[in-house]
Order: sequence, then structure tokens, then C-alpha cells
Amino acid sequence: MKKNGAHNQYFFGMTNAGMEETMESNVISNVFGTKVFNDEVMQEYLPKKTYQALKKTIENGEELTPEMANVVAHGMKEWALSNGATHYTHWFQPMTGVTAEKHDSFISAESDSRAVLEFNGKELIKGEPDASSFPSGGLRATFEARGYTAWDCTSPTFLREDAIGVTLCIPTAFCSYTGEALDKKTPLLRSMEAISKQAVRILKLLGKTDVTNVSCSVGPEQEYFLVDRNKFLQRKDLIFTGRTLFGAMPPKGQELDDHYFGSIRERQASFMNELNIELWKLGILSKTQHNEVAPAQHEMAPIYDSANIATDHNQLVMETMKKVARRHGLECLLHEKPFAGVNGSGKHNNWSIVTNNGENLLSPGSAPHNNTQFLLFLAAVIAAVDEHAALLRMSASNPGNDHRLGADEAPPAIISIFLGEQLEDIVEQIIETGTATHSLKGGKMDIGVSSIPPVKKDATDRNRTSPFAFTGNKFEFRMLGSSMSIADANTVLNAAVADVLEKMAEELETALDVNEAAEKLIQKTLKEHRKIIFNGNGYSDEWVAEAEQRGLPNVRTMVDATSSLTDPKTVTMFENQNVFSKTELESRAEINYEAYAKAINIEAKAMIDMATKQYIPSVIKYTTSLAESINSIQKACPEADISVQTSILKQCSSLLASTREALIALREINEKAGAIEEAKTQAEFYRDQVFPAMNKLRAPIDELEMLVDKEDWPVPSYGDMLFEV
Repeated sequence: MKKNGAHNQYFFGMTNAGMEETMESNVISNVFGTKVFNDEVMQEYLPKKTYQALKKTIENGEELTPEMANVVAHGMKEWALSNGATHYTHWFQPMTGVTAEKHDSFISAESDSRAVLEFNGKELIKGEPDASSFPSGGLRATFEARGYTAWDCTSPTFLREDAIGVTLCIPTAFCSYTGEALDKKTPLLRSMEAISKQAVRILKLLGKTDVTNVSCSVGPEQEYFLVDRNKFLQRKDLIFTGRTLFGAMPPKGQELDDHYFGSIRERQASFMNELNIELWKLGILSKTQHNEVAPAQHEMAPIYDSANIATDHNQLVMETMKKVARRHGLECLLHEKPFAGVNGSGKHNNWSIVTNNGENLLSPGSAPHNNTQFLLFLAAVIAAVDEHAALLRMSASNPGNDHRLGADEAPPAIISIFLGEQLEDIVEQIIETGTATHSLKGGKMDIGVSSIPPVKKDATDRNRTSPFAFTGNKFEFRMLGSSMSIADANTVLNAAVADVLEKMAEELETALDVNEAAEKLIQKTLKEHRKIIFNGNGYSDEWVAEAEQRGLPNVRTMVDATSSLTDPKTVTMFENQNVFSKTELESRAEINYEAYAKAINIEAKAMIDMATKQYIPSVIKYTTSLAESINSIQKACPEADISVQTSILKQCSSLLASTREALIALREINEKAGAIEEAKTQAEFYRDQVFPAMNKLRAPIDELEMLVDKEDWPVPSYGDMLFEV
């Protein structure tokens, strides 16, 4: 079986012999990493000296000389050409939240009568794209177009095969001519260096002198919806905004919980099968697949990787889901709330910190109560989340996620930490006495069936209502929206924890007895930040009231959250860790306000367009037909009872009038919003004035959907899309 052959050989028109061959030869082993310039490929295509130099650059940050870069570029080109590549691109992640690329062929300027293919170290290391049309928040004026992409050798180069052919994709950072970060990768890389530096500093004080580097390990679970593409194309709201702006609930939703972990239907299974193959080719450790809570909703989860690679891979996951879905006549919806009334989609960011020796610093061990190292790092995370709760909430903010957070289907908008019974008990012991003497044990669970052996219980249950939950040896940040890059959240986590670790290191470095000082520091930190710890029901009204008493911020919208970016405390923390400058933070606040305003404006205009051109004409057509029917009946049989028809006609006419009134109001208020120049003021106006006006237009149209003949309704219904896939 070919390793790099077309994906179709695995799925369509496969004979029994072909299926047997696929089963006999391990598909995962055959395809995994075949599109990646990984360690095995580097050893094959690079001279030993160059390979070793590149490894030192990747692992230790040592500079790669121009001569070595030329050799690497040549080997990379030869590998790419052998796999059919014709072009290369610097693949980067601007502040749009999606990826960007500009393709160049390998053909040389010296080519005349024959093709000369070249790729050198300079082209590998640096690219020069136009920076003027990407969001910069005022960092760059329109006429200041120069920007640079810089090779990130810590994230593997890969090949992407699609309709355009095979392209060599080089992960890069993206910065302005004056050096400011214009992307999401650069701050993430800075934050990874920051937390590594401070964590190593702490570990050396604790006697771990052999640790030279600490990396952040991340596993992002990706939720998504699959709908029929033909039905998708009949919905302008889905096309323009990613979510349905109108739609009445079908008779059945998710109330029976029968879709969750249910049997995967054939069409979706075929999609998942091909998706796995494509992801495995790219070296993405696609591990888990299942049906989610809402009908037509699913989830994919990978195995953990370093934060940088996990971020790149998650962008590839989302791009690949879109492409593969269309091959199957489906559309993959990544919006956080594509359908009102059923659960939206999130992205759970599982985060931990690991040394270069493979030790997980958030692993409690068998006796966490006397594991000073673990407790110190645990205390640092608790302090960081408490001190920067609003900032962490901001990192999970986009217009779509405002529909989820705090809506009893996703974590609340209030940041709190779930530790579980075991760790909460240890924390209470330390706060009260200064030390912990015991750890709660999980024991075993006897199910009561003799043929089933006793099951080992964890010491702690799970809490799905917590936005930041400890789950064994990691923290699960559950607030992220499904369409979002995970870069922002991990940048905030890394930098905030690094800042706390730095303060801890400064205190411990002056201590005569480090271990004794560490115990006191753990107690002091936990006592100061215990208010962020909450193990109860995060959905309850009681928790909202209690959180307010504790002084925890309840940040309800993206617009509210954005102010945390320019809070003096935020600026000091990020500048101290060399992650963001004040100017870069101000630019990102500006981008957030603009992004929110633009998103709501597009939604409002889409609603106006659909109401004007689809819904109102369809209802007029239906009511006209109904009125003609009433007249015909009266003419043919004057004594006939037409009260039902008349009642429906009156109801539809009343709702139609309400629709027209709401439409005029939305059009006027949206025009006012567009005239506002200051970004924050405009975003607030869209939040407070335009968005409520949109809801007022939706309400009568959703009611009309339940009255108008299905044959006259202009778009597929929720039932059509969620259940008839």
C-alpha cells in the first residue's frame, strides 16, 4: 500500500481483498507522519553534522548558522520534491484566528529552457508577506506594508496535499517591520520560554539540577457539528456567520441524551475514518472520536503535545475537518453556537508542565500531601489563575462564545478552580496547620457482578461545570470556544504561572532552608488564593451570588473581557515576562473590539437580508394563498366554518407586522452603530443595542416557522439539519 497515495484508496469502491489488505497492514503505522519532515526524515535527508546542529537548535535554542540553514533547506526541498511538491509556503497565524499562507514555486529565476528548482536557507528562515491587510490594532498603518515571517523550527514542517497540488508548509512566526508580534505564535513561544526559565529556576532550588528545560504539554479536545452541505448552502446565515440566526426548535432536541456516546452513523463514520487518515499523515495524534450531547455534534481529541505543536496541529485539525467534510457532502460547523436551544461547541484545553526528563510537574504522585514539588507548582497555578482570572476569561472570548459561557451548557463565565476532594482536603490541611499529614485514597468499586472484577476508583470525581478543573495530572481549561485558536489561552496560562514562579523563586533564593521556606510559601499562597477554589455546581444561581461575595469577576461578554488586556496588572505581568509589550496589548484590545463589532454587524446585515428577501416574501405568499383559500371556501359554502383558517391568517399577519417593525428598527440601529468611530464605544453599542434588536427580529420569524406550510418555508429547518444528515 502506498504511504502517500490518494486518500480515496482507503474508503471508496474498496474490494474485499483491498479491505483485507488494509486490515492486515496497520493503517496507522503505514500513514502516520508520512507528510511530516520529522526526526526520521531529517536523519535520512540531512548530513549527520547538520542533523545534530538542527536538533540542538530545536531542543536548546542554539543558533543555526546560514551555512547549516542552506543544507537544511536543500534536504527539505529534496524530500518535498520526492513527495510531489511544487510550491512552498510560510504558514503563519495572524490575529484573524485562522492561518495564512503565500505560495512560491521551487522554480528558480535562472530557469529558461529547463526547470531549475531551488530553495535556500534564506528562503527557509525568512519570508516577506504584506502586513497591511492583517489586523494590527494600529501597530501598522495601511501604507506600512512590510512584515516578516520567521521559521519556527520547533514545529515540524509538513506537506499539504489538496486540489492545488502538494505544498511544503513551513510553520513561522509573523512580526511587523518594527518588531512587534502580529500573530498568535510569537507571544506563545515567548510565554513558553518564560515558564521554562522560571520553572527550571524553581526546580534547581529543589535539587533538580539536571533539568534544563520545561515545556507545556497541551491536548485540545475539539467539538464540531456536521450537517448536510446542500442544506447548509440554503442557509445564508450559516454561510455568512457560521450560525443560524433564525430557527425554531424541532419536536426533539437533546433531552433524551441518546446521541451522547451513541452509535456513530455511517455517513459521519466515513468522514471520521478519512479525517483520521489525513490527520495521521500530518503526524497529528488523533486518538478519540465520539458523538457529543447535541444531535449532529461530535468530538475529536488528540494525544498531548508541546503547546506550540499542539496549537499548530489544532489549526490543521480545524482546516482538515472542513475539507474532509465537503468530500462527503457534509459541512463542518465550528461556530460555538450554530443552533439555538441545543448545546454549543467548545474546546477543552488540557494543560500541564513537563521537564526535559519527562517528569510531569503536576503529577501528585502516590502521596501528594508530602510532595513539596507538586504542591509548590499547584499553588503557583492557583495563584496565577486567581490573580489573572479576568485575563484568562478574555483568552476564551469571541462573539460566538458569548452564547455558551454561563448558559448552563458550558462552564460559567466566572473563573474558579476545581481540585477535587483529595486535593481540596490537602489544601485545607495546609492552610489550617501548615502541613498535610494524609491523602484521601480512591479505593475500589464493587459493581456487584461476579464476572466483573473490582474497579479502581479515582480519589476524586469529575466536575463538568468547572471552567478550570484538575483532572489527575493536568488542568482542563474548559472555556475555549470551538472555533478559537488555543494560542491565546496557553499564552496567558504560561505567562501568568511564570510570573508567580518568578516571585516564588526570588523568595526561596534568599531562604536559609529551602524546604522549610517552600512549605511556608505553599501555605501562604494557598491561604491568599483559596477563594478561587470551588468544587460545587458552577451552573447554580447560588454560586453566582457566592462568587460575588468572594470577589471573583463575572465577565459576561467579550467586550467586557477585553478591558483586562490593558489593565495595569496585566501589562506589568506580560512585560515582566517579555511576552507582550504595552503597545502590543493595546493593539490586541483594539482588534478585539473591532472583531466583535464586525461580527455582530455581519450577523445583523445577514438577518436583514434574509428577512427582506426570504422570510417576509414567503410569509406574504403563504398568507395570500390562505386568504384566497378562505375566499374560495366562503364563496363555495358560505355556512362553512373558516375560524381555523381565519385565526391562522390573523396570527400570521400580526407576526408579519411585528417582523416588519423589528426589521426597520434593526436596520436603523445597525446604521447608527456603523457611524461610531471609536472601537470600544462601537463594540459596546453593538452589544447593548444591535444584538437585542437582532433578537427582536428573530422572535416573530421563529414563531412564523411553526405556522407557515413547510413547503412555503424558504430555508431548511433545525429538524432538517440536525436529524436528516
